[in-house]
Amino acid sequence: MKIFIDTANLNEIKEAADMGLLDGVTTNPSLVAKEGHKDFKSMLEKICSIVDGDISAEVVSTDYEGIVKEGRELAKIHKNIVVKVPLIKEGLKAVKTFSSEGIKTNVTLCFSPSQALLAAKAGAYLVSPFVGRLDDISYNGMELISQIVQIYGNYDYQTQVLVASIRHPIHFVESCLMGADVCTMPFKVIEQLAKHPLTDIGLEKFLDDWKKLNK
Repeated sequence: MKIFIDTANLNEIKEAADMGLLDGVTTNPSLVAKEGHKDFKSMLEKICSIVDGDISAEVVSTDYEGIVKEGRELAKIHKNIVVKVPLIKEGLKAVKTFSSEGIKTNVTLCFSPSQALLAAKAGAYLVSPFVGRLDDISYNGMELISQIVQIYGNYDYQTQVLVASIRHPIHFVESCLMGADVCTMPFKVIEQLAKHPLTDIGLEKFLDDWKKLNK
């Protein structure tokens, strides 16, 4: 299981990387806007200097020509850049072109197994189903992950399933059990993965007992 952080906050990326668990980073226009970055290229270069792994950078065009133009420019920034493309008809056309040119893609905003199948057929490197957003509309987002993993296994597609819009550790654990390839999550959830009340209680007792020995 690869762990990605879903943020454009450089401090969070550095801290997660220092924990020795970070395999990549995903960004999107909303996350970039949240952090107030003015120079998108410079931000991506800084992220690539921190993390030696897949760094997803999203296009904002919605037409084939615009997506391809943006994606080619993004791919020039660093060898680890993965071009993030929306799962729309024009996006799938662009993914096919990128695939033929050796440019890796992350097909994002996937909400159905049929969409995921089309992304794989177009040559996507990653596909990003959004489980949390499905949960928000009373649909079991993790059921989608199970369906995609099974479909890809049925036909031996090499596209990796990247579980996105993760809201809590249960999403992560279920993704691992289902055999997803990647989970991307906010830094807060990464911290929650390492947290357990019994660990804190046990550590407190060990330290108290140690103090007693050294009185």
